[in-house]
Amino acid sequence: MRTPNGLARAAVRFSPAAFTGTFVALVMAALIVSGCGILLETGLRASVPPQRYAGAPVLVAADQNVHRITGSGDDRDDEAIPLPDRARLDNSLVAKAASVPGARSAVADITFPVLGDRGALTGHGWGATAFTGERLGSGRAPRTGEIVVTRGVAAVGDRVTLTTANGPHRVIVSGVTVSSGATPTVWFTDSEAAAVSGHPGRIDTIAVLPADGVTPAELKKRVAHALGSRAQVHTGTGRGAVEDTSLGQARELLTALGGSFGGTATMVAVFTAAATVALSVGRRAREFALLRAIGATPRQIRRTIATEALLMAPLAGLLGCLPGIALAHWWFGQLRDRGAVPGAVQLSVSWIPLVSAVGAVLLTALVAGLAAARRAARIKPGRALAEAAVERIRPGWIRTPLGIAAVAGGFVCAGLASSLSGDEAAGASLGIVFLFMLATALLGPLLARAAAALFGLPLRGAGASASLAVANSRTNARRMASAITPIVLAMAFAATLVFMHTSEVRAADRQLRAATVADHIVSSGTGLPPDTVARAERLPDVTAAVALLKTAVLVPTPGNSPQQASAQGVTGSSTALARVQDLDVRKGTLSLRPGQVAIDIRLADAARVGIGDRLRLYLPDGTKAAPEVVATYGRGLGVSQVTLPASALAAHVTSPFATELWTRGGSAKALAPFGTVLDRGDRTAASSEERELSAWANAVMAAVLGGFAAIAAGNTLVMTVLDRRREFGMLRLVGGTRRQILRMVRWEALLVTLVGITLGTAIALATLVPMAQGITGEAPYVPPVLYGAFVAAALILGLTATALPARAALRGTLRR
Repeated sequence: MRTPNGLARAAVRFSPAAFTGTFVALVMAALIVSGCGILLETGLRASVPPQRYAGAPVLVAADQNVHRITGSGDDRDDEAIPLPDRARLDNSLVAKAASVPGARSAVADITFPVLGDRGALTGHGWGATAFTGERLGSGRAPRTGEIVVTRGVAAVGDRVTLTTANGPHRVIVSGVTVSSGATPTVWFTDSEAAAVSGHPGRIDTIAVLPADGVTPAELKKRVAHALGSRAQVHTGTGRGAVEDTSLGQARELLTALGGSFGGTATMVAVFTAAATVALSVGRRAREFALLRAIGATPRQIRRTIATEALLMAPLAGLLGCLPGIALAHWWFGQLRDRGAVPGAVQLSVSWIPLVSAVGAVLLTALVAGLAAARRAARIKPGRALAEAAVERIRPGWIRTPLGIAAVAGGFVCAGLASSLSGDEAAGASLGIVFLFMLATALLGPLLARAAAALFGLPLRGAGASASLAVANSRTNARRMASAITPIVLAMAFAATLVFMHTSEVRAADRQLRAATVADHIVSSGTGLPPDTVARAERLPDVTAAVALLKTAVLVPTPGNSPQQASAQGVTGSSTALARVQDLDVRKGTLSLRPGQVAIDIRLADAARVGIGDRLRLYLPDGTKAAPEVVATYGRGLGVSQVTLPASALAAHVTSPFATELWTRGGSAKALAPFGTVLDRGDRTAASSEERELSAWANAVMAAVLGGFAAIAAGNTLVMTVLDRRREFGMLRLVGGTRRQILRMVRWEALLVTLVGITLGTAIALATLVPMAQGITGEAPYVPPVLYGAFVAAALILGLTATALPARAALRGTLRR
């Protein structure tokens, strides 16, 4: 008899079709693992080169994250949550940094928006030119009441009016720089820049310039020692992250895609590949039984399977990495084109995710193959031949309890998820789906028998082919289960991801439409001057006006990470706000006094606060606050989850200017000078456009998981049908025609597909109901046309993946 290695090579060489399905599954698994791993690595390594701070070797900035510390000692975990806006430093740190040995000077830097007669400008203090290298082309440096501007904004000697956070200022242009600059810029004196920036006593960064002979690395250590934990010190590419604060959000997005979603996708890929390997090995039970009968030992059987895995898996892993790299490149490029990732960030492709992918598929093939052949290699040869001829009916003593536990775990997690809200509720959905999918795989034969008995009742009257299809499905429940599982997987994941978004969008649009009672909404991308509300109220027929500053805050929730919540800062009275926005106040009284806050009722439940309680939150720049909850309302998803007076937010955001003006009464013509005037329908459409990135991300995730599952389903169906050549030959020998056998196969495919659709829909609903309740407070919304498309796709897949290989399997049988 051949050695185990020889048997493995002969099996792969002379029966390649038997291993094709396994090879395809391993390639797809490597694709998913490598693609998501590349995105994860990119998120961990993402950096951007400094532009404005390129001339500042050492840069001091505040920590741009809120930290959630759990555990202690070796189990201590520090989770960093990016802030919605820039965190700033106390101005007193400038003198301390300048006094560090080896520092030539320390320059405070401030960046803030300014409204000019010709549009928006960016404001700085003139001292920053010490590291930016800006030079005067004409005129001189600014003095009190004077400014320097980039070329093209104004000429030396011009008097211009600039509006800053504390109102309009009439200033004289004392100088014009050599460069025009991509962004129109205005420089004040350092003291005036600090006064008009809107952040009194706070600065963005400190540029520390080294003395001659002092290296940036040495100066960094000294500055860090002098400032301690009150600031972070950066050199090299770390300065780019300080300059471009969107990098933190991009890192979080990439690590979420590569880590959270990638982890789930990897588990699904490995799980599906393992099931395919197990199916492939199970198909060869008769072969292993015969080997046992002629003297092969259990160890030789195991070595044969291990050798087959070593022959196939590395090649499949390497081939899968190529499209995995392409997937990561495409996905990353789309994120960058949509502005979710800064343009300067580059995709990181190293050997780590590629080796991990190859190792994952190798381990999957090895473990799944050995597990599938464990019983055939262990039991006596005679019994192995008997079990290879007839499928075992008795349920497994290990699989069944584990499957029941997975079902229970899925329902427990779904119940817990219904108490969450926002991103945490959405993030829990994939875990719930995975638990139910694991239960489906473990309990597959039992579910298949039950489904065949239930769905087979109406088929018994559909003729001999249908009756035979039902009998086959019940007798070969394991084979049916292996075909059902990938269809359930595709349906469950695709439906959950897509319909979770449709539910959120529909609820948000309905809430926004109901909340909008203003006659006109004025939108300004550059910002509205501080006196906008007063000017609007003086217009004819305007009976109420409020300006809204849109931002976000972080709200700690017990036992979970701080949750980002949308916030609106209101300029105007609470009475005026009630006349333009119907927030659906559930408890308390809406008020906009200092130290008070109104919040969405679902956010209140997540934070476990009620009327009269203090809501502990982080303002956009990380400043801690604890305003009193005076009202809870029901339409936060459509408008904003947190409502505060604008004065509570203005000093904690980069731009203190409101971007929206809501009015009752008045005319569009009179309001046009303030910005773009929208009616209620336009405001709803504009809000929907803001969710395009989320919709696209969900669609891509659904396509990745659903597409992978669909390919796995087709692969499995083809494998199961091609394995039935002997059965089809027997049916031909006893008088069955090709048409009758093909009709039987189609009935089986229809039965398998309908069971898969039903179970997948049930899993999706079991996940969507608590998710939708936690996020929107409503039942999930499933568009009938979209759901019908999913069902049609599953039916086409199931029928096509069985009909074509069935025709191929019937070739060479008796002709009739």
